[in-house]
Amino acid sequence: MNTTTQTEAARLAAAGKSSNAAIDARRVAATPRGVGIGFNIYAERALNAELWDVEGKRYIDFGAGIAVLNTGHRHPRIVEAIRNQLEHFTHTAYQVVPYESVVSLAERLNKLTPGTHAKKTAFFTTGVEAVENAIKIARAHTRRPGVIALSGAFHGRTYMGMALTGKVAPYKIGFGPFPGSIFHAPAPVALHGVSVADSLKAINQLFKADIEPTQVAAIILEPIQGEGGFYVVPTEFMRALRKICDEHGIVLIADEIQTGFARTGKMFAMEHHDVLPDLMTMAKSLAGGVPLSAVCGRAEIMDAPAPGGLGGTFAANALAIASAHAVLDVIEDEQLCARAEMLGQKLKVHLNAVRLKVPGISDVRGLGAMVAVEFAKADGTPDAEFTKLVVQRAQAAGLLLLTCGVYGNVVRFLFPLTIQDEVFDEGMAILAKALQP
Repeated sequence: MNTTTQTEAARLAAAGKSSNAAIDARRVAATPRGVGIGFNIYAERALNAELWDVEGKRYIDFGAGIAVLNTGHRHPRIVEAIRNQLEHFTHTAYQVVPYESVVSLAERLNKLTPGTHAKKTAFFTTGVEAVENAIKIARAHTRRPGVIALSGAFHGRTYMGMALTGKVAPYKIGFGPFPGSIFHAPAPVALHGVSVADSLKAINQLFKADIEPTQVAAIILEPIQGEGGFYVVPTEFMRALRKICDEHGIVLIADEIQTGFARTGKMFAMEHHDVLPDLMTMAKSLAGGVPLSAVCGRAEIMDAPAPGGLGGTFAANALAIASAHAVLDVIEDEQLCARAEMLGQKLKVHLNAVRLKVPGISDVRGLGAMVAVEFAKADGTPDAEFTKLVVQRAQAAGLLLLTCGVYGNVVRFLFPLTIQDEVFDEGMAILAKALQP
C-alpha cells in the first residue's frame, strides 16, 4: 500500500470499517491469483443499477455481474420470491424429492423460447454446466463425437468449456490438453476482414480435412459473441448453418447465456433471425443473481439421455427457481424488451456522437441493450491500452465498465434494464468524459 492508501485504511480502521486496500491485501494472501478480479473495490450493498463499496463510495454499475442482473440488484419482487421460498425449504435435491415450481418454470421457458415445436427444459447451476449438458445431449441424440465452435467464442472454464472457447488468454493458458473432437472455424466479423463466405469455406474445409460431417454431433455458437467482442452473427450465416445442420443431421446449439432474457431487445437473441436452433443454453439473468442455468430444446433431442444421465446436486435449486419465476414476471410486467431497445438506441446515439471527437473509436455495434464500442490505433490495430484507460477513468468517476474482445480492445455495456433514466444519463455523462483522447 502507498502512504495515501495506508492513511485511508488507518482512518477507516479507527472508525471500525474495512478499507478496500485492507481487504484486497487479505484476498491476495488467502485466494489464488487464478481467480482474477476486475476492480479492487469490495461491495457492501447494491440496489438496481447502483453499488456502494465498503468505503461508502457509490458506483453506477454498467456491468451487472457480467449480464446477470438484467432486472437489477435486489429487485423487490425477486427478493420477495426468494424470501417466500425460504419459508418453505431451501433444498431437497430435485432429483431426490422434486417440486412443482421446476415443472412450471420448464413449461414457461418451453413457451417463451423461439418456435412452436414440442420442447423440454432441463435445469442446472452454472452456464458452463448448461453448455456441457447441451453437448452431452447432442452426442447422445446423434451418437457422434464431433463439435464445431467459432473463434472468439466463450463457452466456459471447465475442460469442455475451454475446449469450445475460441480465446486462449486467459482461459486456456497452462491447462491443456483439452477434450478431443472439438474443431473451430473463424467467426464472421466483417470489421476484421472475415466474411460469411470465409467462415462457411472454413467449415467446409473442416469437413474435407479434419472430420466428416456425419461424425459431427453439434455446431455451437453465440448469436452475439460475449467475451469475443459483442460481434453480432449475421442472419445469412445463421441460415447457412441451419442448412448445413439439416443436411447432415447436426444439432444446432445457440448459446444464449449472455444474450438471453431481454438483453437484445427480444427475450432471446435468436428471435432476431428467422432460424430456429435445436437446443439453447441459458443462465446469467435467468434467476436475477441466483445460480441457475438451463438447456431447452426439441423434445426428441432432449429425451436422448437415459434417466440419471442429466442432473446435479444443486441443479434446479428451489431458491433459484423461485427467483427465475419472478425474473420472468418482471421482464413481462415492466416491458424490459422494449426498454432494452430504447436504452440501447440511446446509448448508440450517444456513442456515435462522441465518436466524432474520438478517432480511436473504430466501431459502435449491438442489438438492444447489448452494445459495445471498439477501439483501434491510427494504423487499425487493436488499442487495448486506451480501452484500459477508459475503464480506469470511468471507475475513478464512479462508473463500472467491462471489457471484452480477443485483444481486450472492446468496452461492453450490460447495465440493468431496470436502470433509472437519471442514473443512466449520469453514467453516459461519465462515459463521455472517460472517452476523451
